[in-house]
Amino acid sequence: MRKLLTGAIVLQACLFLTVATTAQAQDKPKESFTYATYYVCDVTKQERSDEIYNEVDKPILDAAVADGSIVAYGNYAHQTGGRWRRVQYTTAPTIQGLLDAQKKIGDQAEAKNAKLGEEFGKICNAHDDYIWRRAAGSVGAVAPGGAAFSTYYVCDPREAQADALVEQVFAPVYDKMVAEGKLKSWGWLEHIVGGQFRRLATMSASDMKSLMAARAEINDAFSDNPLGDTFTDICDSHADYMWEIKASSP
Repeated sequence: MRKLLTGAIVLQACLFLTVATTAQAQDKPKESFTYATYYVCDVTKQERSDEIYNEVDKPILDAAVADGSIVAYGNYAHQTGGRWRRVQYTTAPTIQGLLDAQKKIGDQAEAKNAKLGEEFGKICNAHDDYIWRRAAGSVGAVAPGGAAFSTYYVCDPREAQADALVEQVFAPVYDKMVAEGKLKSWGWLEHIVGGQFRRLATMSASDMKSLMAARAEINDAFSDNPLGDTFTDICDSHADYMWEIKASSP
């Protein structure tokens, strides 16, 4: 059975989340967990993996959203970044619910067309799994064709301080950009299970041009902020990815 993945950000995934001001407290997103599988794929055949996803997985995932097994899913394609070529994710309110949904969806996909699952596995034959907890961010949705930027951080033991900086310093800027329509969503996710990355920052926009313009504005906003330097000191190593959103719900 091939793995299915849940993500952000990314990102949103992606992807993307806030505890900004007292006035926004009532709009704070509920806690959720994301199971994300980051695939290494044959670049000459990776578009075929998207076709298989749409044929086999997407109808099952849509049904899982409809029956409440999961609250979101997505399939993102590598645009710029490291070795990961695809990220697939599902999101649920609890870890147990997430794991139960993973098994249910995987069993259904295998029963529906095991041959196509094997073909996918040959195209994308290596992967890394992560489970993330939403720590802060906005609630938003980006239609297929949109774009996401994900930054995966390696942090020192002061990572809780980094979380506080995101909530108190960065979140109001991100929220303002969402309100102005410059971003569709943003998020800050905490590592629960997986590899070396301890935090994930995500933002999304309607297209890549809008996404990069928003990121440049954010970088300018924090360029001379000493608290930004404190954050960088805590989470001093990172990997950036830009994604094309191939499929998502909501």
